[in-house]
Amino acid sequence: MRCCGKLFRALSCGFALLLATLAVQAGEIEIRDPQLSADEDSYILAADFVMDFNARLEEAVTKGVVLYFVTEFELTRPRWYWLDEKVVSRSQTFRLSYHALTRQYRLSTGALHQSFDTLDAALRQLARLRNWSVLDRGSVKADETYLASLRLRLDLSQMPKTFQVTAIANRDWNLASDWVRWSVVPGEGKTAVVSGESK
Repeated sequence: MRCCGKLFRALSCGFALLLATLAVQAGEIEIRDPQLSADEDSYILAADFVMDFNARLEEAVTKGVVLYFVTEFELTRPRWYWLDEKVVSRSQTFRLSYHALTRQYRLSTGALHQSFDTLDAALRQLARLRNWSVLDRGSVKADETYLASLRLRLDLSQMPKTFQVTAIANRDWNLASDWVRWSVVPGEGKTAVVSGESK
């Protein structure tokens, strides 16, 4: 029994160390200047991302591995008497790939795609989120305070299984931002970041 207890403690410590390591590895994407602004029918999201796109990821793309980046947005309404109300939750996936025949990088979302001569140009486009309609104007009430949340991450779950196994244990593949949050009051137009807390 004493041996089992030592084994359990050793496994627990190892698991805690693994979680701590993964937590340190996150946050290699920084979100700057997120803004939610109103147009005629909806609210439009814009933000800039600063990415630490390392040499291993660059090599993988050049060798034909498709990388999937997911932008996630949430809007909630704080309630003092109950859990916060989730008003909307949206996600958008970008596919970054390289085509050896044309020697071009392609950035795709849905049926839309753009081609670039260099990886840097494709990453610059990925780093500029613009004109993403995330919310109908009728979904929120004027003069109430809402909490907007945004993050960008490399989605390993959409990659081939062989890469998933390798990527989980390798810090070069853990590319993600923390959730960034800011207050939104409909009718005020553009808003500034209030806090960048982790979720």
